Amino acid sequence: MKRLLAEVNISEGRDPELIDQVLLALKAHEVDVIDVDSEPNHNRTVFTYIGEPQAVLEGTKALVAKAVALIDMTRHTGSHPRMGAVDVVPFVPVKEVSIEEALEVAKSFGRFLGDLGVPVYYYEEAATRPERSSLVKIRKGQYEALAEKMTREEWRPDEGPFEFVPKSGATVTGVRFPLVAFNVNLKTEDLAVCKKIVQAIRGATGGYTHVRAIALPLEGEGLTQISMNLVNYEKTPIHRVFETIKSEAASYGILVQGTELVGPVPLMALKDVLEHYLQTHSFSMDQIYS
Repeated sequence: MKRLLAEVNISEGRDPELIDQVLLALKAHEVDVIDVDSEPNHNRTVFTYIGEPQAVLEGTKALVAKAVALIDMTRHTGSHPRMGAVDVVPFVPVKEVSIEEALEVAKSFGRFLGDLGVPVYYYEEAATRPERSSLVKIRKGQYEALAEKMTREEWRPDEGPFEFVPKSGATVTGVRFPLVAFNVNLKTEDLAVCKKIVQAIRGATGGYTHVRAIALPLEGEGLTQISMNLVNYEKTPIHRVFETIKSEAASYGILVQGTELVGPVPLMALKDVLEHYLQTHSFSMDQIYS
């Protein structure tokens, strides 16, 4: 059976009623909802679900149409980078789905959203030009920069209107390798120090090539979060990044409060964690059962 995974990120994490309405729109379709993760400080919710490609496409259309109707970006505040009511929609081939099939789904979804009047940019495997392969580059300046960016030809969207749409902002969609969304919460409110820790691990500043990271304050909790996407867990495993953060934080006398894995995690990514911390180097995945 073909299985395609989607992880839809919407710019709302504080209104349970709105989030429930969006979830109900998704559940009207034949997909398996794996996780719904809402973060009030980020003001962001990630819906993760899996199913046959056509079912995932139709469920995503319903979810996103509802989110676009309900969310007004002119009133949005939150600590997580974002540029639209529906910020980013990655599709991930999981089982018996080729990259080409997943791209067909992403492009079909992009055309649908563009027809709703939302500017859409394709990224990663779906990118139409090299400079758009990176989500970070597309989202630079966030929602607040869109009005000016939309006056320049190089920011003509792949789908939808070539104009700033204040209510919805813009959306990024495409096909990518399974990433691990991993957060580490540190016992400090010193954002400047945490940004130095980010520089030590983030690929763009000399750290690990396959790590994207930012430091975000967790308001009212006395903590700062190192929020990360590990875009290739095979080349940069979870435990290596975690140990580096612990080491860098310890040099400032800062302890780790806890960690979070957001959304689904590939089983093979956890195999490395198990082998490292339990030193079970002869462990086989065949030993796992449910």
